[in-house]
Amino acid sequence: MNQDQLWIDSLKFNPQGLIPAIAQDHKDGTVLMMAWMNRQSLQQTLTTGEVHYWSRSRSQLWHKGATSGHIQKLKALYYDCDADVLLLKIEQIGDVACHTGVRSCFFNAVPIKSTILS
Repeated sequence: MNQDQLWIDSLKFNPQGLIPAIAQDHKDGTVLMMAWMNRQSLQQTLTTGEVHYWSRSRSQLWHKGATSGHIQKLKALYYDCDADVLLLKIEQIGDVACHTGVRSCFFNAVPIKSTILS
C-alpha cells in the first residue's frame, strides 16, 4: 500500500462516500468555494495536479474548469484534525471560482448585530 492510500484511508467520508473540500487561494488566503470530493476525485486531483470534484447533482466526476477554462491547480492539500474536511490551497486560473462568474462563492454577507461582535 502506498503512502497516498494510507492517508486517504484515514479520511472520514460521509455515508455517500463524500468529504467536503474547501478551495482557498494559495497566495492571499481567500476562500473561493466549497465542493464535495470522493476517493476517485481525490485520486484524479493528486494524479493530474488539477482539482477534480464529485458533482452530486450530476452524479459524476467534475474537472473544475473543464468547460469554462477556470481550472484549479493544486498547490497544497490539508485535512482537518477530525479527518472529515479537506482544505485545498489552489491557484485559480482566470481568477473565477464561482459558477456565477465571480472570484469567490462567498459574497453574500449577513448583517450581524454589533452587540454580538463585542
